[in-house]
Amino acid sequence: MSAERVVVQCDVIIVGAGPAGSAAAAVLAEHGHRVIMIERQRFPRYRVGESLIPYCWFPLNRLGLIERIDAASCTIRKHSVQFVGLDGQQTTPFYFATHTKHDCARTWQVARSEFDQLLVDNATEKDAEVRFGINARGLLREGDTTVGVAGVDESGRPIEFRAPMTIDATGRDSFAINQQGWRIDDPQLRKIALWTYFKGGKRDAGIDEGATTVAYLPEKGWFWYIPLPDDTVSVGIVCEREYLYRELGLDPRAMFEREAKIQPWIHEHLRGAKQIGEFRVTGDYSYRSKYCASDGLVLAGDAFGFLDPVFSSGVFLALYTGVLAGDEVHAALTAGDVSAARFTEYGDKFRNAIEAMRRLVYAFYDTEFSFGTFLKAHPEFRSDLTDCLIGNVDKNLDPLFEAASEFASIPAALPHGGPLTQAVSGAEPR
Repeated sequence: MSAERVVVQCDVIIVGAGPAGSAAAAVLAEHGHRVIMIERQRFPRYRVGESLIPYCWFPLNRLGLIERIDAASCTIRKHSVQFVGLDGQQTTPFYFATHTKHDCARTWQVARSEFDQLLVDNATEKDAEVRFGINARGLLREGDTTVGVAGVDESGRPIEFRAPMTIDATGRDSFAINQQGWRIDDPQLRKIALWTYFKGGKRDAGIDEGATTVAYLPEKGWFWYIPLPDDTVSVGIVCEREYLYRELGLDPRAMFEREAKIQPWIHEHLRGAKQIGEFRVTGDYSYRSKYCASDGLVLAGDAFGFLDPVFSSGVFLALYTGVLAGDEVHAALTAGDVSAARFTEYGDKFRNAIEAMRRLVYAFYDTEFSFGTFLKAHPEFRSDLTDCLIGNVDKNLDPLFEAASEFASIPAALPHGGPLTQAVSGAEPR
C-alpha cells in the first residue's frame, strides 16, 4: 500500500536552503509571510565557494548578520585579492580599503558548512520554517502557473507544498531549469575544476594573511588559494578539460601535483602542507536559464545561472538575488499578482549583475588580455575595474568594457534570462 500523500499550504515555498534560499526566506518572513524552505540534504553539509567579495556586506547587513559573521569561528578576514604570474611573481594586491572606506572593504573567507548553517538559522529565527530531508520531484502546475512543489520525505512518503509563489534556490542542481528544459550553456566558458584542502599551507604576512590568490597556469588556467579557519586552505585548479587531461591515465591527485609543480608560488606555499580530504572534480561551469521567472515561479542564485568562479561572484550573486527575490515576491503577493511580468525588473537587475561579471571573466580568459597592460593604457578605469571585482555591479560599467574591448574580445549581453511572459512564450531565445 502506498503512503498517504500529505499536502501543506503556505505563502511561499522555497526549494533549497543555501545562501539564496535562506536570504529570500529571511526577507519574506520579516515581511510576515508563512515561508517553508525545503532542502534535500541535512545540514551542516559541504559546499565549495568559500571566498566572499566585499559587496556581500550589503545583503548580509540587510539580513542583520554582520556582527554574527564577524564573531563566527567559521570566518577569517579578507582584505584583498592578488594575482600571481606563471613565474611565481605576485602583482600588487587589489586592497579593497584603498578603493572604498566603507565597512564592506573587509570581507570574509568562510567555511561554507558553518556559514550556510548560520544563514539557515537566521531565517528560522525570523519564523521561516525549514524542512530537511525533502527531495523535490516536480513543480505543481495549474495551467501555465506554478502552484507549488511535489516531493517525498526521507521515508518515501509523498508530500506536496502548495503556495501562490515558489522560489527555486537549488543552486547548480537547477531544479526548475532541468524540469523545464531552460538551461543554456555558455560555450566559451566550459571549464573544469579540480580542488582539495591542505593543513599547514603557507599564509602571507599581516593584512595579506586572508587574501584570495589567483595564480596563473599555462593556457589561461589558474589556481585558487583561499585561506580558511583552522589552519586550512582551499586550493583548486580551473582550466580547459583538454589541458588538465593532456596526459592519459593520471588520477586527480597526480594531475593536481603536476600542476602545483608548474606554478612556483603554489609549490612554495604548499611546501610541507598536508593534503586532507578528497580531490573533487566538476565541469561545464557556466550556464544561464532561458527565463528568470514564470507565473508563480522565480529563480534565484545559481538556480538561474552560474558563472566561472575566478572572481568569487557565486555567493554574492546568491545573496544579492535572494534578498531581491524576497522583496519582489513580497510585492507580488501584496498586489495579488504572481504573473511572470512582475519580475521583469528583477530579471533586468539579475542579468545586469551577472553580465558585468561575465564580461570580466571573458577578458580574464582572453590570451591577449592582462590587467596590468590594460591599466597602464587606461588608468582612469582602475576604479571601475575594482568596482566590478568587489561586486558594485549596479553602476554603469559599459565604458570600462568598451575600453577593455581594445585588448580582449568582450561578449555582447546574452539575450535570454527575462521572465516567461505571454509576449515571449513559444518564442525561443536567440
